[in-house]
Amino acid sequence: MAQLKAFPCSYTLSSPSFQSPRTEQLLHQPSQLLKAARPSPLKKWGPRTSVGASKPQVVKAVLHSETKTAISEMEKGSGLRGKLDKVVLAYSGGLDTSVIVPWLRENYGCEVVCFTADVGQGLKELEGLEAKAKASGASQLVVKDLKEEFVRDYIFPCLRAGAIYERKYLLGTSMARPVIAKAMVDVAKEVGADAVSHGCTGKGNDQVRFELTFFSLNPKLTVVAPWREWDITGREDAIEYAKKHNVPVPVTKKSIYSRDRNLWHLSHEGDILEDPAIEPKKDMYMMSVDPEDAPNQPEYVQIGIESGLPVSVNGKKLSPATLLAELNEIGGKHGIGRIDMVENRLVGMKSRGVYETPGGTILFTAVRELESLTLDRETIQVKDSLALKYAELVYAGRWFDPLRESMDAFMRNITKTTTGSVTLKLYKGSATVTGRESPYSLYRQDISSFESGQIYDQADAAGFIRLYGLPMRVRAMLEQGI
Repeated sequence: MAQLKAFPCSYTLSSPSFQSPRTEQLLHQPSQLLKAARPSPLKKWGPRTSVGASKPQVVKAVLHSETKTAISEMEKGSGLRGKLDKVVLAYSGGLDTSVIVPWLRENYGCEVVCFTADVGQGLKELEGLEAKAKASGASQLVVKDLKEEFVRDYIFPCLRAGAIYERKYLLGTSMARPVIAKAMVDVAKEVGADAVSHGCTGKGNDQVRFELTFFSLNPKLTVVAPWREWDITGREDAIEYAKKHNVPVPVTKKSIYSRDRNLWHLSHEGDILEDPAIEPKKDMYMMSVDPEDAPNQPEYVQIGIESGLPVSVNGKKLSPATLLAELNEIGGKHGIGRIDMVENRLVGMKSRGVYETPGGTILFTAVRELESLTLDRETIQVKDSLALKYAELVYAGRWFDPLRESMDAFMRNITKTTTGSVTLKLYKGSATVTGRESPYSLYRQDISSFESGQIYDQADAAGFIRLYGLPMRVRAMLEQGI
């Protein structure tokens, strides 16, 4: 798994064969193509669905016919590395994916359909995407609202399983990649694409997460991973490439952090964080206030849970995405959910990341506390041991692996009585349980009380201890010659 060659592309490269001098000129000078195309503004997006929407919102922006004509002229021949018909690109509008658009057209002679998933990264990150796609040379932009699907079908199963990677990481990015990749496969089918592409580097985990999902759902799709093919070696090279090809970029050489945000978390990597001995700067955080600056008065929040899944906040039933968004707001103002860790990446290296997961930390704490009432000792031990493997599978991109799906069925069954409510006290970075109750509670006050009871006879403990400790007693007798 550590070898990137384990994920080969399925296409066969062919030598370039341009059908006209004009096409060849455009192919080698993408900036001239953009200038010649004179693209008109993209069509406006339709109304965005709210966080609580039940159906994905699909929005498409198509370039002017003159631009499409110029693109199709270039696409008649092969690119520098081969020929593909149409590629669906995971598109964020950031530096990497912005330069990938002209690179794909130049190297594979293909039409590029940009795809953006709304997984709760915020309206700011979705603003202006149509203009960026147009300037980069995409033929179409497709945006899908995946927030409810993301929380309901990916986050909540991990929450129910108690999945946490290497003691700290609540799998924010790991859970988001398969829902995005699945949507890309769907879009590829809708637009008739024969390939998909992503902007993941060859050093990270995300390349594996995207591609294993592609393989699982449509093994016929060709996968193009530019960071494993091109000569661009870093962000500064990418910025220069973008400037050379007249592609607008949202960063400058002074930008320092690499971030990934969705409804579950916000991650920070790069720059000073690459030295694990240096404390993160206070102004780096975006989802949560510094615990030192949090309110001096605690806030209590009650989480309602049914069959291991959260359903309400302070008695108010909410959709999965709306519930999480509200807890992010509540937890963020109290500095909840900051994690600084050095983790082992799937590809073999260690990396440092800082994560903000305010709502997720509240939910994880609440579900675990309720399980202390509803699950017996043996069940908790088995569940916790399986949760480690479950988290490893999710982290490694094996969401659609039959093993994870089978483990999920176990988690679903074992938590069917994990129903009730948990009250937490939020104060300056901590989420402390103050109360828990369940109609399926295995806790009996009449048994657990230090006062005398009819069910538990303390005299019975003597015989239990003699039998339970018999193996240790026999070993001691052997060692002492008794």
